[in-house]
Amino acid sequence: MHILLYFVVALHILVCVFLIGFVLLQQGRSADLAGAFGGQGSQTAFGPRAAANVLTRLTTWSAVIFMLTCISLTVLFYQRSIGGHSVLEGVKPAPASAPAKPGK
Repeated sequence: MHILLYFVVALHILVCVFLIGFVLLQQGRSADLAGAFGGQGSQTAFGPRAAANVLTRLTTWSAVIFMLTCISLTVLFYQRSIGGHSVLEGVKPAPASAPAKPGK
């Protein structure tokens, strides 16, 4: 069970790095206006349409894998904590006290 947990954590970190990179590589929506004045997408390696398509798909798949690893980590940590120890284990309950005496 520990090996699976470590594998999912490593996969989650790797997907986080890729997701950040894919989002930062994409051009903003305002870049389309620059292309109208002669930009023609010369900054992209795949051309203006293909780069957006590939990066959009990579971002989508990275986001899906990110969400699945988040859910998997939640389930794995929950299963691990059920078999483990409680935070309140070993804490003695407070002694019962007598009611306060009425004052003057």
